[in-house]
Amino acid sequence: MFHFMRRGPRAFASTLALSVVALSTALASPVLAAGKTLTAVMHSDLRIIDPIFTTAYITRDHGYMVYDTLVATDSNFKVQPQMADWKISDDKLTYTFTLRDGLKWHDGAPVTAEDCVASLKRWAAVDGMGQKLLDFTASIEATDAKTITLKLKEPYGLVLDSIGKPSSRVAFMMPKRLAETPPDKQIPEQIGSGPFKFVQGEFQPGVKAVYVKNTDYVPRKEPASWTSGGKVVKVDRVEWLTMPDSQTAVNALQSGDIDFMENLPFDMLPVLEANKELTIQVLNKFGFQTLGRMNFLHPPFDNVKVRRAALLAINQKDVLDALVGNAKYQKICGAFFICDTPLATDAGSETLVKGNGMAEAKKALAESGYDGTPIVIMAPGDVTTLKAQPIVAAQLLREAGFKVDLQATDWQTVVSRRASQKPPKEGGWNMFFTNWVAADVSNPIANLSIGGQGKKGWFGWAEDAKIEQLKDAFVRASSIDEQKKIAADIQKQAYEQVIYIPLGQYLIPSGWRKSLAGVLDGPATPVFWNVDKSE
Repeated sequence: MFHFMRRGPRAFASTLALSVVALSTALASPVLAAGKTLTAVMHSDLRIIDPIFTTAYITRDHGYMVYDTLVATDSNFKVQPQMADWKISDDKLTYTFTLRDGLKWHDGAPVTAEDCVASLKRWAAVDGMGQKLLDFTASIEATDAKTITLKLKEPYGLVLDSIGKPSSRVAFMMPKRLAETPPDKQIPEQIGSGPFKFVQGEFQPGVKAVYVKNTDYVPRKEPASWTSGGKVVKVDRVEWLTMPDSQTAVNALQSGDIDFMENLPFDMLPVLEANKELTIQVLNKFGFQTLGRMNFLHPPFDNVKVRRAALLAINQKDVLDALVGNAKYQKICGAFFICDTPLATDAGSETLVKGNGMAEAKKALAESGYDGTPIVIMAPGDVTTLKAQPIVAAQLLREAGFKVDLQATDWQTVVSRRASQKPPKEGGWNMFFTNWVAADVSNPIANLSIGGQGKKGWFGWAEDAKIEQLKDAFVRASSIDEQKKIAADIQKQAYEQVIYIPLGQYLIPSGWRKSLAGVLDGPATPVFWNVDKSE
């Protein structure tokens, strides 16, 4: 049975060359081979290391290693204190956050409220929930060295849920001098207050990223729960090794050359599950939504009739069968805000979920004025969970009458290139595919790709004033029934305008050697605190 979270709207033998580094680099490392080293193959190579600059999950995962948050979400979906406690005024207009004692940046400087205010402002400028929070905010100020005071224009029930949300973009705290970097530029160094320190001297994009235990970090006393609680580091060093070929990574896991693999290939699961030296487990039990996103700025997808023809041509079953191919781990679902939640509806999704839209797609494309402009689709080949979607979509779009330019690339190139607003002929794009964890799309405010903010919004830059108005109504709604109705209206508008194409939901198992203990689950996994390794 395929289970998803029920929550309300408030709501990775022939690989040794990859780990070899020059002696000079190794000597520069604060931690050498001494102590416990955990080696992991993540779902993607790490290239962008600013967690506010991109929504890419590998960068979010890097963020959790290096940075910390003011508040965090536990396994009961409750926001808990992390770097700070809080109080709310009786009129619900003032939130006062007080930093706990002993917080230090990795360079030794104390964490101050001014640092956190600057961090909140940088995050909120680009995050969907953060932007909406700013709309309701009168001021955010440091009223003394340890106190952050947030004053609202009117009561807003998603303040803590926004600042404590577990996934992209996360409101990570950083020193003021870094947080004052414009959010469309990457920060120049990696200084956080989190449980690990980033070893810049050993960072080799395409090869590996290295983290060492932050010995000055003082964990909270509560048990670790999702992204909240005590982040107790039990290993001395964590190495993320890049292995684009999944067979190579699987061989390394089975031989013991690596300890952990985030995304196991579905076709190799029977072999891996038979290996008594491995633990196979789904860490994110709420799963992912996979989706296609079009570029609204350039032809042909600046024309809603063409977008509609593309939507009609694509169906979820073909995508999920190619991506997963295992009924245990996949679910056809036309709900923008995740199936089996209070906001779930199938309105507008018929051809996606039934796969009966091709004839209509051909007719709609013929009537749309489409002039044969090739559609540039970026197709990353290095991420298990992103290989199938562009290939299947390209085939279906060609069948409908589109000309398609399927461009093979890697995921980190997609992450960089999708930010370009240039025409496809100048290095831009027309369509890309990605995945969101369920927690990131479970309501209209969290769901970054549902927005209609134009060039100020998420990649693809859909502009839709009606959706933005409905989102405002959603956050002001006084009952769950009212929120359900507004969410359904948002979904209807999103399908009519083809804001994006939800392509179904899936789970993906991780695998690790039984020498590891304490691997945590959650909607923003994997995290590497609480994990111990026996020799």
